[in-house]
Amino acid sequence: MVESPRWSNPSLPYLLPRSGGRPDAWAEELATAGLVGSQRLAEVAEIEAPTDVAAALDLDPGGRVVVRRRVMYVGERPVELTDSYYPAGLARGTRLAEARKIPGGAVTLLGELGYRPVEAREDITARMPTADERTMLSLDADEPVLVLCRRVLTGGGVPVELSVMVMPAHGRHLSYETTIGP
Repeated sequence: MVESPRWSNPSLPYLLPRSGGRPDAWAEELATAGLVGSQRLAEVAEIEAPTDVAAALDLDPGGRVVVRRRVMYVGERPVELTDSYYPAGLARGTRLAEARKIPGGAVTLLGELGYRPVEAREDITARMPTADERTMLSLDADEPVLVLCRRVLTGGGVPVELSVMVMPAHGRHLSYETTIGP
């Protein structure tokens, strides 16, 4: 098994808009841990939403989405595959639909477009990777992955983003804080 770096992965920084000039949340989080984080945009496309994506984004079957597929790196090592989906009606004609990096990240842009995220619902599962995932993440045959699905909603409960993140389970620590009440 190839040793993976260990770091704690809180969700909150990925849900807050970034002020001008700040690095993306991934790079900033890893820099705090003394690591170098980067990402490569592998694909941006408008597609028919897979059934589970359509359901998560409250779209009719066959609804359209813009998908942004990224490979996340620690140093030179790929450590996460992230596919983020946006309703096409919201994303079409914006930087979400362009094959380039979004300054401040998608959450910042969503806020600028009037869709400020205020709630996230996350679901985490463990499974064995697909052959493509194993290759892209340089995993051994017996290494499981974690799959984190994050659904982001506006104040009106409108889903505006679904991100599916696949990462090696080894060395990963996901942490959560919940505030209940005023």
